[in-house]
Amino acid sequence: MIDSYSWPEQAASKREHWLDFVIEHDVIGFFEEPITLKSGKISKWYVNWRTATADVFLMDQISQAVLDFVDAQGIEVDCFFGVAEGASKLGVLTQYKAALTSKAFAKGSHTLAMGRAKPKEHGAAKDRFFLGEPRGRVLVLEDVTTTGGSLFACLAQLKELDVDIVGALCLTDRSLNEAGHSTVAQQLHTQDIPFYAMSHAGQLLPRAVAKHDLDEETRAQLVRECPFLTEL
Repeated sequence: MIDSYSWPEQAASKREHWLDFVIEHDVIGFFEEPITLKSGKISKWYVNWRTATADVFLMDQISQAVLDFVDAQGIEVDCFFGVAEGASKLGVLTQYKAALTSKAFAKGSHTLAMGRAKPKEHGAAKDRFFLGEPRGRVLVLEDVTTTGGSLFACLAQLKELDVDIVGALCLTDRSLNEAGHSTVAQQLHTQDIPFYAMSHAGQLLPRAVAKHDLDEETRAQLVRECPFLTEL
């Protein structure tokens, strides 16, 4: 079964540190009553990276974790590019830090790329779609994937412009099916695009439930919503 690539075993300590970071900063939370997500799915829980990524101190740690993950996976990247607009800041900051530590760092060595949420009506493609065009081997970053709609749209646009996409990476993947496999990874496999997830629902929900000491009924609701969790 096709699935996302996660932290390799030799980076297990960094994986555990990352999962603890996600829980510590309340990226995972719970609703008193189930709500309908943008995807149309009814859910009792949420993933929200907006607060953490609005904090410069935390963003420094998040972007460094992305670089650590990429290094552990051995992904060769020339340009980090965030899906507009949710991951734009992450893409820019990660690219900036990667460039600063590169032995080849010099004028013209790295591009600081950012996509426009809404393309301009006129001008060259590099200006209509981007504030800085991605160059070289591009890794696309996303904060959360549920259905993957925003990520898929971004990838389709980049492919139309012949961008060399080496993969897509998300901070948290909640697109798990009943068997616990990533539906986003399965769809991207058909396009020959590797999908990397630094964390996923199966890892995070048990930790978040324990932190918030949820009652038995709420735990049962979560198990019904997420069949890949046999118990909480």
